[in-house]
Amino acid sequence: MKKVIGWAIAAFTTTDGNRVQMRIGFFDSGLGGLTVLAESLRRLPAKDYLYMADTLHVPYGTKTKEDVRRYVLEAVETMVGQGIDALVVACNTATSIAINELREIYSMPIVGMEPAVKPAVEMNRATGKRVLVCATPLTLSMPKYYALVSRVDGNGIVDSLPLPELVDYCERLVFDGEELAAYFRRKLEPFDLDRYGIIVLGCTHFIYYRDALRRVLPESIEIVDGNAGTVRRLAALLTRYGISENDGSGDVRLMCTGGDPAYIRKMGIALDRARTL
Repeated sequence: MKKVIGWAIAAFTTTDGNRVQMRIGFFDSGLGGLTVLAESLRRLPAKDYLYMADTLHVPYGTKTKEDVRRYVLEAVETMVGQGIDALVVACNTATSIAINELREIYSMPIVGMEPAVKPAVEMNRATGKRVLVCATPLTLSMPKYYALVSRVDGNGIVDSLPLPELVDYCERLVFDGEELAAYFRRKLEPFDLDRYGIIVLGCTHFIYYRDALRRVLPESIEIVDGNAGTVRRLAALLTRYGISENDGSGDVRLMCTGGDPAYIRKMGIALDRARTL
């Protein structure tokens, strides 16, 4: 088990006074990207990690494109100042808006998120069932998302469902209960679920709700997300850049733009839960 150390402003040092070199940075507006970090901890357990949550501006999914772009660039600049040499933008919305510009600015390996629409469409090709993509309103409105669907959905089987309230539930650490069940039933009521084979969780915050969603869906519907694919891309990119998978000290360090110790503790709770998903 990795040692998790929370911090908000200053660079951390080890007990012997030596500065810890941060290797892989993970960034999200809040707690959602911790589900991607948890996947990376399983796949790359020997690395060092720095996770930043932009608590000053969460949630991103209801903000303007221009504001989110500015938030992301400012936060990543701060992370780079802390010594990261690879970055995972563990947020579908931030990826859609800023990933290309980040790659122009920085030469380090940078991995973004993409809703798992392509594998979902391929899995449903033989059944003729539909695919329902759940994400934030901003992600679903972006040209990047429309381009993805247009590229892989030749038969017009993909539908979209914005679930902005789910980010707020997550940020309040509300992961289960009748309130959530009622929320999912209300949001899914307009859909004939017998026509669907797969639901795609297109926001990293939503991964926490796989089990809660499972309880209100027909057993025949599969639930997929892009976390495992993202971490596979990260591992491949590290190899391409000649970065070893085994050169870290095993630390996970948490920070937030708001510098709130209470939120750092909340991040630790959410990461513990993400490790059990």
